[in-house]
Amino acid sequence: MFLGNDLLPFLVLALGGALAVGNGLALVRPPDNPKAGELTKAPVARSLVMIAIGLLAAVWALASLVSG
Repeated sequence: MFLGNDLLPFLVLALGGALAVGNGLALVRPPDNPKAGELTKAPVARSLVMIAIGLLAAVWALASLVSG
């Protein structure tokens, strides 16, 4: 298999981590000067749901990689 048998867990780990970190940073540090039509800060509820989904995916992928 291309890039080994652990390709899918590595991809899920990367995407889940990026989802969690990206939404977390959007909550912590909103843009200084938003352009016209952009939000001044990220929607809190949606960002928290996305962080939870990203963390779940990352933890699941990490458990898959550790277990075998």
